[in-house]
Amino acid sequence: HLMLRAKAVRYKKEGASFRDKLLTKPDTMGQFFGIPIVAGVVNAANKSPAIRGMVESALGIHKDAELPEFHTGNAAKRDAARSKPQLEVKAGEKTTGKVAIFATCYGNHNEPGLIDDLTAVFEHNGIPTRAAGDTACCGMPRLELGDLESVNEAKEKNIPMLARLVDEGYDLTGIVPSCVLMFKQELPLMYPNDADVIKVKNAFYDPFEYLSQRKREGLMNTEFKNSLGKVAYHVACHQRVQAIGMRTREVLEMVPDTKVVPIERCSGHDGTYAVKKETHEIAMKLVKPLVNRVRKEEADHYGSDCPLAGHHVAHGLDDGSRDEHPLTLMRTAYGI
Repeated sequence: HLMLRAKAVRYKKEGASFRDKLLTKPDTMGQFFGIPIVAGVVNAANKSPAIRGMVESALGIHKDAELPEFHTGNAAKRDAARSKPQLEVKAGEKTTGKVAIFATCYGNHNEPGLIDDLTAVFEHNGIPTRAAGDTACCGMPRLELGDLESVNEAKEKNIPMLARLVDEGYDLTGIVPSCVLMFKQELPLMYPNDADVIKVKNAFYDPFEYLSQRKREGLMNTEFKNSLGKVAYHVACHQRVQAIGMRTREVLEMVPDTKVVPIERCSGHDGTYAVKKETHEIAMKLVKPLVNRVRKEEADHYGSDCPLAGHHVAHGLDDGSRDEHPLTLMRTAYGI
């Protein structure tokens, strides 16, 4: 945390630009850009070279950077509106057998289909799921900026809500490794004496870590309808530092006739680094070895647990192909 301390000191002394403050508040951006009429305008504008050029000049967001789409609503509202299967809760040795999903800003506002994939895969495994509620950003982007006050504000909103869910018997998970890491490692390091922070930490799982544990407990559905062939799998940096092992590869290779080739290289995206005017071209150079490796493997599928990293690889390939999240691949394998 030496670098984070330095960032915190710099932020306190110098503050940050409007752009950097905006980019590190994905929940605020998502809520505004997710307003129905606004979402349509923003998504169209992001595809316009002329408008992107103006945005680069005004805000310093590179005109060629891949930007996510915005969607209306949030995970809590979508979860409340859907019909849920009646599933018997089956606890294992470590898992409680029911899971609350921390949607993440990305799942809430940019790619809600990943929440659908996670929900479908878990419920196909007999695991009842629910949205964790109207949660705030996990705080990781603000932590990277050095804005510890905003990190604390996010913690004060999220932790009591998540701790109550743990008390109700829920395990916790999320679709973005950075957000999972925030609750499993960063917040516990910052607040080691906060009992609720530690409670949440102990209940938080990476999605594939959870499925792997259910397999060890004899509670995972291993009836697959479709093989995946060869998968070029980028191991996300913020998943590696969780020190849980390659659970995604382990679970995907349970699918018959499936070989997963792990690639342990940084994608260079880093959340905001790849979209900034001054660093986008560096990010494209950083992803090049990863892109070359994916191209060399000639796999049937490629992707990353980190959706932004996966999309950055697809952007680097620039061949019309699309990355596929491992949860999406699991759903394909199950045929659901």
